[in-house]
Amino acid sequence: MSRPRTRREMLGESVALVAAIAMPASLARVLGVARQADPDRERLAAWTTTLRTERLNGTKVPLGRAAVRVGEQAVGTPYEAYTLEAYLKAGGKPTSTEPLALSLTRFDCVTLVESCLAIARVARAEGAPPWERFGREVERMRYRHGARGDYTSRNHYFSEWISDGERRGLVRDLGAELGGDEDARPLRFMTEHRASYPALADDDVYRAIGEMERRLDAHARRVIPTERIASVADRIQTGDVLAFATSIPGLDVSHSAMAYRDRDGVLRVLHAPLSGGVVAVTKTTLPEYVARIKRATGILVARAV
Repeated sequence: MSRPRTRREMLGESVALVAAIAMPASLARVLGVARQADPDRERLAAWTTTLRTERLNGTKVPLGRAAVRVGEQAVGTPYEAYTLEAYLKAGGKPTSTEPLALSLTRFDCVTLVESCLAIARVARAEGAPPWERFGREVERMRYRHGARGDYTSRNHYFSEWISDGERRGLVRDLGAELGGDEDARPLRFMTEHRASYPALADDDVYRAIGEMERRLDAHARRVIPTERIASVADRIQTGDVLAFATSIPGLDVSHSAMAYRDRDGVLRVLHAPLSGGVVAVTKTTLPEYVARIKRATGILVARAV
């Protein structure tokens, strides 16, 4: 029978376990300490390897095609809402620098699009994909001018996510090219639903969001109406970013996704939907899917550059 462990030995094992969690995997291997697996970083490494193995990381391959391949690997991943607001519920302040929320094991509709594009960009660089590089690519898309500040620095309206990204060469807005109609309705949803946004309880944040909304008045959206999507479907590429325009007062879009062409070339939607609860590819075509969305008026389309 083995002797009982002493209190000193048990304490030493506890310290080693904490160290293993905190230290880099390479150092943990050198010291012979087992390190807990990190499923998010494991996915980053695996999904990047897939793109490189399948030669989808070259500059001659459309970025959207590589991003959709990442999305295929994410199919089945759980949907989780409000991940970007979690720090507020935990007591964080909207006036402080917003923490960069990153996950490859849970998504909402926007974070799926951001993550797929970020990994497609990271895969083009040589060497092991660092988590920090992935984070920087997400940060460039998520925040106005690519600069993460407080809560108000985020592109809260997805139409601004597109227009801000276009100004900085991250995406190209295809609305005008596809014959979209101008939607110049003022965006006031956040300030008119203040109680739904915990950060807006702060008066300074509320005023700043109001100023942001008024600035967006100068940037009308180009929406391809639902009834005309089928006529331009052949010009939408797999991996194009889709935003589903809505008639809800003060709001630009109600959902975001990526265009997906299956093996037969049929245009579908790859997305993280609230209904269904996991990342999936629609069984319906893009025009059919939009037609079934309550209060949908059409789509905004952007292409990753």
